[in-house]
Amino acid sequence: MGFLHNIQTLSLHSNRLTGELPSSLKNCSQLRVLDLRKNALYGEIPTWIGGSLQNLIVLSLKSNNFHGNIPFQLCHLALIRVLDLSLNNISGKIPKCFKNFSAMTREKSSNPIIGLADKIWIFPRYVYKYSYLDNVLLTWKGSEHQYKSTLGLVKCLDLSSNKLHGPIPEEIMDLVGLIALNLSRNHLTGPITPKIGQLNSLDFLDLSRNHFSRSIPSSLSQLNGLSVLDLSSNNLSGKIPLGTQLQSFNASVYAGNPELCGLPLPNKCPDEESTPLPGRNDGANTLEDEDDQFMTLGFYVGLILGFFVGFWGVCGTLMLNRSWRHGYYNFLTGMKDWLYVTAALNIAKLQKFRN
Repeated sequence: MGFLHNIQTLSLHSNRLTGELPSSLKNCSQLRVLDLRKNALYGEIPTWIGGSLQNLIVLSLKSNNFHGNIPFQLCHLALIRVLDLSLNNISGKIPKCFKNFSAMTREKSSNPIIGLADKIWIFPRYVYKYSYLDNVLLTWKGSEHQYKSTLGLVKCLDLSSNKLHGPIPEEIMDLVGLIALNLSRNHLTGPITPKIGQLNSLDFLDLSRNHFSRSIPSSLSQLNGLSVLDLSSNNLSGKIPLGTQLQSFNASVYAGNPELCGLPLPNKCPDEESTPLPGRNDGANTLEDEDDQFMTLGFYVGLILGFFVGFWGVCGTLMLNRSWRHGYYNFLTGMKDWLYVTAALNIAKLQKFRN
């Protein structure tokens, strides 16, 4: 196969290929897409991939039996946009030199299409007519999707389901063009670096089933475009940072971290359970509640006493004193007669005025 010097795409995925990658492939220096996923290839990832295939845009070795460390020579792949090494037996640490993936450091891509094209002059400019479009099947949001006309827009780093250990290198946070970062199902440790907030283009982030510790960095809430997040099954602790983005996810995103607290988890943080209302303290609340109860009780007692005193103060006096009772009766009779006469006179005047 090494005599195919001008080959640009090699897709041998989903076969039963075994053995190590033949070194003759390094002669295919024009390769842009190398898709060998879902085979039974084994051995270490060859160092010559980074040295001889520097035009690679897509490299997928997913679901094979590769072992050993990730060779630092891969860092020479400046044009790489999709690197998928998931579902292997790769060990060691994530190389810091991944920051050299220049294409992943740019947030925008100039061309969404990867394929074979002829340059044709159509007035007033040259246009590209594609005779072949590269396509790759990528795992995205839990299911596989085929990317063809938009493959050039995808920037993905998938190292999931391996045996990687150590912390996430802060240098990876320079890959601000990344749309998907999957480091799940490894043995990664340490805190999640606060610099993760620099990955503004992220739509998919999966750090589940590792051994990350300490708190979730508040900078994670700055990733407004994040639609898929999974931090489950780690050793994270503390309060989930407040932010509409992080609280909008399902609680399962944070499951398996017993020391995490705060929304959307049902368990509240200690400071939330004991925090009084602003400008008030527990002592003040107690005293004010007692004062309210006392005032309420006093109001009802005063109302009842006032009724009895007023009622029996008037009625009781009239019942006991005969002369006052007759005088009060005569006063009411005179008042009734005065009202009747006044009303009759006013009615007569009104009728006379109408006539």
